[in-house]
Amino acid sequence: MGKQPVRMKAVIYALSPFQQKTMSGLWNDLTGKIHHKISENWISATLLITPVVGTYTYAQQYKENEKLSHRY
Repeated sequence: MGKQPVRMKAVIYALSPFQQKTMSGLWNDLTGKIHHKISENWISATLLITPVVGTYTYAQQYKENEKLSHRY
């Protein structure tokens, strides 16, 4: 048996120059999506943010105390 040529259709996608909304679905209801993510994962977010904020606050307080201790 020999090879037989197969007809293939070429599919070409193009955007209309009048309607170029490629990422419009990303921005729809953005505040609702953010609220949903936060309300779903608020425990994880708290456990992530608390040590970072605590460490930053401690470092700022330590730095200020060091400055004050070296005053004349």
